[in-house]
Amino acid sequence: MVGWAMVGLAGLIAVGAYYALCIAGAAEQRGKRAVELGGGSLTREQVKSHYHTYAAFFEKPKQIETPGNVPKLVDTFYNLVTDIYEWGWGQSFHFSPAVPGKSHRDETRLHEEMVADLLQLKPGQRVVDVGCGVGGPMRAIAAHSQSHVTGITINDYQVARARSHNKKAGLDYLCEVVCGNFMHMPFEDNSFDGAYSIEATCHAPVLRDVYAEVFRVLKPGHLYVTYEWVTTPKFRADNPEHVEIIHGIEHGDALPGLRSYKEVGEIAKAAGFEVLEDRDLALAPAHPWWKRLKMGRLAYYRNHVVIALLSFLGIAPQGVVDVHEMLFKTALHLTRGGETGIFSPMHLLVCRKP
Repeated sequence: MVGWAMVGLAGLIAVGAYYALCIAGAAEQRGKRAVELGGGSLTREQVKSHYHTYAAFFEKPKQIETPGNVPKLVDTFYNLVTDIYEWGWGQSFHFSPAVPGKSHRDETRLHEEMVADLLQLKPGQRVVDVGCGVGGPMRAIAAHSQSHVTGITINDYQVARARSHNKKAGLDYLCEVVCGNFMHMPFEDNSFDGAYSIEATCHAPVLRDVYAEVFRVLKPGHLYVTYEWVTTPKFRADNPEHVEIIHGIEHGDALPGLRSYKEVGEIAKAAGFEVLEDRDLALAPAHPWWKRLKMGRLAYYRNHVVIALLSFLGIAPQGVVDVHEMLFKTALHLTRGGETGIFSPMHLLVCRKP
């Protein structure tokens, strides 16, 4: 299997830890059956073994530092969590700032439409979604701008899901998806009028390489917008709690290593871009993006019992319980990252190719 994801979770990524909130009721609300809680393109029998393979990467940190290992890590991760993310979080695998009086669905849509507006997209233009996941942002941006969006994801199961969603939404005439590696995109030089990534390039082992690919496929004078996962100025590498939080986020979201807020803009410049905006959208007056991750212990244990029962009955694959537990722990780390202010999933860069 070739290619890069994000799915997603750019991204939204990681993000699907919120699933722990909804597992008991979301299936009925979304019309999805418990039998759809699977393992992506893995067989039901493979889910548990692939979870242990994924977890083993983080037992040997040097494996994570090897760029060649990262595509398999990310692809395995999204096979394990894609159905869970969709069931509990929706089709946009990313966070968004809370907006008083707005539903989460509306908050998500506004956050995505902002990308289209920053790119100044016009009807008929071609834009690439770098790490599209199952295509929630793609559909919002295409509908909002009437531009043609091509998404790329590493995970072939997500390609199938995105194409199905595009067709059901009546947007397949504007949206297409390919399975590929966003470090080596199968597109011609200077072929797109815009590019974006939403919480997706955090999966890149070498950020400059993916930025260089975006630079290559973008037409001169056109824009690239990205929401990046970063550590903020409040992060202290000598603070054990801070380090534990960041490592927990990396483990639970298939990240080869979070970058600092200072790095991302400099890396974009090194790739050849002019950086027009470089700021954290999570800062006040923005409202907390992590509010949906808050969950009581009672709700978690209730959900855990439901999943364990589905797994015991053979309705959900073996290994789903382990994945749920991992996502719950990740939700706690993400929440603490937001509360302490040491982590942001929405550091904005607006870049122009000269």
